[in-house]
Amino acid sequence: MIEIINLCKTFNGKKVLDNLNLTINKGETTVIIGRSGGGKSVLMKHIVGLLTPDSGQVLINGEDITRMNEKELRAVRMKIGMLFQGAALFDSMSVGENVAFALTEHTSTPRAVVDERVKKCLAHVGLTNIERLKPAELSGGMRKRVGLARAICMQPEIILYDEPTTGVDPIMGDAVNELIIELHDKLKVTSIAVTHDMVSAYKIASKIAMLYEGKIIMVGTPEEIQNTKNPIVKQFVTGAATGPITDTTSLKDMF
Repeated sequence: MIEIINLCKTFNGKKVLDNLNLTINKGETTVIIGRSGGGKSVLMKHIVGLLTPDSGQVLINGEDITRMNEKELRAVRMKIGMLFQGAALFDSMSVGENVAFALTEHTSTPRAVVDERVKKCLAHVGLTNIERLKPAELSGGMRKRVGLARAICMQPEIILYDEPTTGVDPIMGDAVNELIIELHDKLKVTSIAVTHDMVSAYKIASKIAMLYEGKIIMVGTPEEIQNTKNPIVKQFVTGAATGPITDTTSLKDMF
């Protein structure tokens, strides 16, 4: 469904993506892991067309979005839902208005249909009768779930998750993981998540891709990643303080 070919992006002379290649098949949940500042969010922004690469291609359903104009990109983005790291809800809007935002902004769907869709999406993530509440009245875990409801409101083909378990406790983090799995199974979507949380990665992924120094250096099932002999991947997934990653990293770069 998504094919990334020889993708390159440089910021201020630093190559963040370096001839990166990755294929994501329809219906899979692909988790991208890698160090902070290693380019995971930059890659995600290329997939939704928020950044233009220096070179390379991003194909979605066979169409290269790097060559699209804004109108064409907008049509592609309507098929993509996204859960942002901090949920990114609009504080001035109610929960219902947040969930319905893309639907009301970009379509002429009748109000009654919008309200019913909002109710259904909130029910999908285990929330009922909170449409009139404001985000400030919700817990961190509830805000994450409202963000998920908003991500699925346009009935997307693809859902992107940016650090889905960041900012919640381990119990709520596991609940978010369960929701991601449940939504994948119910809605048959293709999912991409970026995370540092290996517990989450192992639980939700069909496959895991390791991003290091601008390239995808390994792709495998959770079991293959757990049992890898690749020293760089092994150091990252075990969280070891010593190894090839830190041997080439100065203390200044680490902190």
